[in-house]
Amino acid sequence: MRQREVAAAARTTGRHRSRDKFKGSRMTNSETCNKCPSDEWPNEKRDRCLPKVLDFISYHNDTMASVFSCVSLFGCLVTGSILGIFISYRDTPIVRANNRNLSYLLLVSIILSFLSVFLFLGRPSDVTCRLRETSFGVFFSVAVSSLLAKTVMVCVAFKSTKPGSPWRKWLSVKVPYTIVLLCSSIQVVICVIWLSISPPFQDLDTQSYPGKIIIQCNAGSDIWFYSMLGYLGFLAAASCVLAFMVRTLPDNFNEAKYITFSMLVFCSVWIAMIPAYLSTTGKSMVAVEVFAVMASSAGLLGCVFLPKCFIILFRSEMNRKTDLLGKRKE
Repeated sequence: MRQREVAAAARTTGRHRSRDKFKGSRMTNSETCNKCPSDEWPNEKRDRCLPKVLDFISYHNDTMASVFSCVSLFGCLVTGSILGIFISYRDTPIVRANNRNLSYLLLVSIILSFLSVFLFLGRPSDVTCRLRETSFGVFFSVAVSSLLAKTVMVCVAFKSTKPGSPWRKWLSVKVPYTIVLLCSSIQVVICVIWLSISPPFQDLDTQSYPGKIIIQCNAGSDIWFYSMLGYLGFLAAASCVLAFMVRTLPDNFNEAKYITFSMLVFCSVWIAMIPAYLSTTGKSMVAVEVFAVMASSAGLLGCVFLPKCFIILFRSEMNRKTDLLGKRKE
């Protein structure tokens, strides 16, 4: 009879231990303590496990997501309005003098950059991680390549004014589009190789903060991530240096000085972003990246297009062909 009682007690103890494997010890001052699973953590009394809080920029209860969404939509609205102005005044000298088709392409790429912000909001997944890390790289490459092509054509246009100049053959319409296509294609190749070898993926960080599961994107291959950023920085630096060299050329409609300012803003934002990005995790890291995308997009928009829109809308007397040629004759 005594053996049966001992066996029954052992079975009862075994069931309790099996049930408490994922919920800790239900007894105060217990000699045994079971570890909670990685997605849970113990309560204050240490007698049960509670689900950890999921940490990411959520649309439902995060003010940060609302602010970023509003700013992004506002940026898209302003950029679309400027695109509409340029299309409406496409035959005016100030629009034609600065290669209107490249201006259209630049404005569309800025709109796409603002829209890419939404890939950073909400719960990350493998798909959104791959899109968010490559989309802004490609979109900004198109934008910076367009500015580089604009600057090259300004330089070529002035060098070709001399009689018998060999630069005249480079005034072809295909040259700026070739520059944009070539420079953007290199970035696309980098991103394709990155996605093929070691693509970004959703990463669950359960160790950094107690009581939290940080849902974030892992870059996969750091080498290709920094290769993408490095190539983007190279394009920006090349465009900035070339625009700075031709900024003083005598032309009322020479936009090289505006491109110089925009590239200085662009480079400053991303140089400041890198150490902040590396020193943060979770929502803070995403917020830094989103801020860099929006600030650099706004910098391109404000420095390159707002002065032209001011002339088109409020100083129409300056938007004449005589002004375009005035300083050249002097």
